[in-house]
Amino acid sequence: MQNEKVALFIIFGGSGDLARRKLYPSLFRLYQKGYLDQHFAVIGTARRPWTDDYYHQVISDSLSSIQAPTDQIAAFTDHFYYQAHDVTNSEHYVVLENLAEKLDQKYDLQNNRIFYMAMSPNFFGTIAKHLKTENILTTAGFNRLIIEKPFGHDYNSAEELNEQIRSSFTENQIYRIDHYLGKEMVQNISAIRFGNNIIESLWNNRYIDNIQITLSEALGVEERAGYYESAGAMRDMVQNHISQIATLLAMEPPVSFSAADIRREKIKVLRSLHIDTPEEARRNFVRGQYAAATVDGTRLESYREATQVNSESNVETFVAGKMEFENYRWAGVPFYVRTGKRLAKKETRVDVVFKQLPMNIFETISDEDKLSDNVLTIYVEPTEGFGLRVNAKRLGQGFETRPVDLDFRHSAAAAGNNPEAYERLLLDALNGDSTNFTHWDELSQTWKFADVVEKVWAETKPTDFPNYPSGSMGPVAADKLLQRDGRYWIYNPMQATPDK
Repeated sequence: MQNEKVALFIIFGGSGDLARRKLYPSLFRLYQKGYLDQHFAVIGTARRPWTDDYYHQVISDSLSSIQAPTDQIAAFTDHFYYQAHDVTNSEHYVVLENLAEKLDQKYDLQNNRIFYMAMSPNFFGTIAKHLKTENILTTAGFNRLIIEKPFGHDYNSAEELNEQIRSSFTENQIYRIDHYLGKEMVQNISAIRFGNNIIESLWNNRYIDNIQITLSEALGVEERAGYYESAGAMRDMVQNHISQIATLLAMEPPVSFSAADIRREKIKVLRSLHIDTPEEARRNFVRGQYAAATVDGTRLESYREATQVNSESNVETFVAGKMEFENYRWAGVPFYVRTGKRLAKKETRVDVVFKQLPMNIFETISDEDKLSDNVLTIYVEPTEGFGLRVNAKRLGQGFETRPVDLDFRHSAAAAGNNPEAYERLLLDALNGDSTNFTHWDELSQTWKFADVVEKVWAETKPTDFPNYPSGSMGPVAADKLLQRDGRYWIYNPMQATPDK
């Protein structure tokens, strides 16, 4: 088959939640589309003593939401093999290599191997070391390592982890996955910027007043409570997902749309990211933690009531802040960011707020004619599309103005047929395309940025936690952060007309 990819996947953490929810369904969709066919195999490893038959049942169960013939699912799962594995035991890697060699011959995999670390990052360095010392890395085909976040806990731990992995893999073999970079509308940022002169010509501090990035989640921490206790919203969302979106918005046009040229511009703009002083971090960043509340007749518990959470925890479930890029294009333009759990609505979006006209000629006609901000909105999820807010004349007598939203959303059917983020990124890894993965030089800069805020917060315990009710849009301080600069959050589902 023309599009068929040839590789052996070895998934460390094959029994885990990530593998079940994301990896197996994504691999199956690639199988349905012909990218994976006869010449692929998957080895799932974990501590549990499963059989291949039980492993196949687990995979079949993970595909329950996908409409597919039973025989197609059976043919797919036949390519999967399970090995009980202790990642610290060298002998287990010998068994793993023997199985890998056997499958390479059976499926004619050309010694192409993708190693996926879908488990605790505490073992990333250990696994990478053993893959090299036990000769599981091949010399004839390709070796690619896909790493899930969190990549470190701060800059120092991330650097140490990077050095451990780089002792076995080169940088161009490492694919640090950030699933937001696989989302349709995040990838569309480049298209709308560099594919439209009307947009790119205005994409600078002469015309843009501020840019707002919102990653709002309606759910609480749920089953991730234990992880959140050690991470918090800053490490979980701002240091990676939000920083990557901001980078795509701020980078200069690349020479070509290639992984090397895009990566070069991303690294360049991140080097211009202003690293706050401790005093600036206190002023520019707000943290919050959700409290219990009753929403639509249902009581929603507080973060401190969640399982695996300390009843006096000071971990943040909300962050709002200001990022600034100190370069010619963006000097003076704040990038306001916010993310939180248990907010009013699930919504990921970017709002680009343009500067007001230097003079409003309609003010002499009516006191009501305050021009609304022109805003370009990129809707990432749950709906996907674009919006542009402009000012127009009201219908009828007189010359009063009102904001009008020009809106495009992909249909539910079109969005439903779109590749899911992990599906896109797995195919990119199979193709050796690292465009939508994160380079160490990017991570190092975002960790340096986040570390200042984390250190300030560690030195000053919050006295008002929990400080926002479930179902709201976060603490009042997040609104004041913008009000202090004479601005406001464009997206506010708590108001009927957020533009007013």
